[in-house]
Amino acid sequence: MDHSDRPLDLVLLGATGFVGRQCAAHLARHAPPGLRWAVAGRDRARLEAARAAAGAPSAELRVVDTADTAAVEALVAEARVVLTTVGPYAKYGDAVLGACARQGTDYVDITGETPWVRRMIDQHHEAAVASGARIVPFCGFDSVPSDLGVWMLVEWVRTHWGEPVREVRAAFSAKGGFNGGTLDSALTLRERGDLRMLADPFLLNPADRRPGPAPARSKDPRGPLTDPALGPLAPFFMAPVNTRVVRRSHAIFAARGQDYGPDFVYQEYMRPPGGAVGAYAVVAGMGAFFALSGKPWGRALLRRFAPKPGEGPSEAQMDAGGFKVDLVAEAQGGRTVRGKVAAAGDPGNRVTTKIVCEAALCLLYDRAALPAAAGILTPATTFAAPLLARLEAQGFTFVVKAPEGGAASA
Repeated sequence: MDHSDRPLDLVLLGATGFVGRQCAAHLARHAPPGLRWAVAGRDRARLEAARAAAGAPSAELRVVDTADTAAVEALVAEARVVLTTVGPYAKYGDAVLGACARQGTDYVDITGETPWVRRMIDQHHEAAVASGARIVPFCGFDSVPSDLGVWMLVEWVRTHWGEPVREVRAAFSAKGGFNGGTLDSALTLRERGDLRMLADPFLLNPADRRPGPAPARSKDPRGPLTDPALGPLAPFFMAPVNTRVVRRSHAIFAARGQDYGPDFVYQEYMRPPGGAVGAYAVVAGMGAFFALSGKPWGRALLRRFAPKPGEGPSEAQMDAGGFKVDLVAEAQGGRTVRGKVAAAGDPGNRVTTKIVCEAALCLLYDRAALPAAAGILTPATTFAAPLLARLEAQGFTFVVKAPEGGAASA
């Protein structure tokens, strides 16, 4: 539903947090004139400061605590789209997503908490379908570059070769810091005992599109490897999020008759500094974090010395960051094609801010170009080409490297 009669086009919930403040500034700079929007959070004084820092005098203020379900329902009823950066979502996200699903309000967030999203699918997907709400988690660095990058290559193969895709592999290179909210979300996953769910390669798939025992090629890689097309690789710490999102996209597209391929497989990795030697260092570092975060004293230690929620990298650090994803798609007939997704700026902050804000604006201004779908969706199954175009306008690179040697933009 469009809900154009509602008093607000957009509510930015969590506007006083680290990413929320950046989102307010992005919207103030890039939203079309006439956007009716509000910044929302628990503290009026901090909201006023965030609005002033963003240079957004036209934004209204809404004071709301996500623990107050009645206040959340009232806020959601005012808006056409809710953009929420309030995490960990397993602690603070249930009421917001549930209200949007019931009231037909479109929704985007920046979560990477797959067990929480699985619970939200089970509890609210059908209500969102009935109300017409587009509920789109994972609208940040996790997992839009993966999800749109795979979609881009599948579409290229389908258009140019008329074939389904058998496999896509991706290698990430990234430079940046992390904010306290991201760490808090990761530690909350450990505290809630969600490890068993995290290990399921098809955690986010619809119930009728979940294979039995996971195929070996879909299991999370554990150690270093060398890929003939991508070189030395290590496991990527965000792959257990991104791969699940891509597999849900494949399943949703298959239900629409747009299957990526009958035996489609997606995996992603990290391209480590230092090549093969660096890959072993990455594995060791990930193992140390996993072990430390599994103990109460370890989590307390991490929380003591890492950035607190609301804190993050400096402006200079965020400006100096960036990421690149190299992708290889193998068509059913055996031919391969490469692609690249890249952007400047710290991935977890600058990049995530641009993605989630442009996703929210896409729901408002590109509705006619979006699929007529509702429920708890994914970035690719909701936005596809319109969001890709918006991100290109924000300086992102999405390119297919044609096998003949030329490059064809997505």
